Amino acid sequence: MLTVLQTALEVGLIYGLVALALFISFSILNIADLSTDGCFTLGCAVGAMLTIAGHPILALFAGMLSGYVTAFLQTRLGVESILAGIISNTGLYTINLAVMGFSSNVSITGVDTVFSLFKGLVGGQWSRLILLALIAAVIVLVLIRFFGTSLGLSIRATGDSLDMVSASSINPKATITIGLCLANALTALSGCLIGEYNKFCDINLGTGMVTIALASLIIGEVFAGRRGSVGKRVVCVVLGSIVYRFIIALALRLNIS
Repeated sequence: MLTVLQTALEVGLIYGLVALALFISFSILNIADLSTDGCFTLGCAVGAMLTIAGHPILALFAGMLSGYVTAFLQTRLGVESILAGIISNTGLYTINLAVMGFSSNVSITGVDTVFSLFKGLVGGQWSRLILLALIAAVIVLVLIRFFGTSLGLSIRATGDSLDMVSASSINPKATITIGLCLANALTALSGCLIGEYNKFCDINLGTGMVTIALASLIIGEVFAGRRGSVGKRVVCVVLGSIVYRFIIALALRLNIS
């Protein structure tokens, strides 16, 4: 039972990054970004190939380009946000296949990952959980700090009222682009971590990721309340992801169909 709970906590922290990505795009920018599935797989695919090449840490920085393409379609070409996400997601399927050498799956068993490297430093069976908790904590703190800056406030204002932002001499195209790049970077980071966690990457790995992230986001928003501060909402989104994974683990433990 302890192993099941530990795994649920670890996976919850990884998927919490996707939930944070949707928090930025959906809750902050008020944009329905449907490129999440493809971007998650992109992070996993790039992460797997770089890990095989011996650069597991470098693999953590894939994904911003996907967000930029989605934002470019919206802000420069006037494509609706939902359609822009669908276009990006469809294009990413071919790109992900190309990254993986046109193979539907890639195994990274037997090579060093960020988890094996960290375990070599601290040791113990809790090393993966400690590393993921550190990564999540750093990202949460950075996001809370970022959304308190002038740029972060501009991004928040863009989602609240696009007309007001434009009237305040703030470029909404820039704030949307930065916000979506940040969101997709978190999604790709999550995909990279899950690939190194499972030591496996599959072309269909990201299927349904939007649903999982939205469920986590909704649970987190319930904990935070309607009047919660941005800091509280960011923390509760990660908590919502963990709770969601615990629910899934409990359902599997009870053999629910």
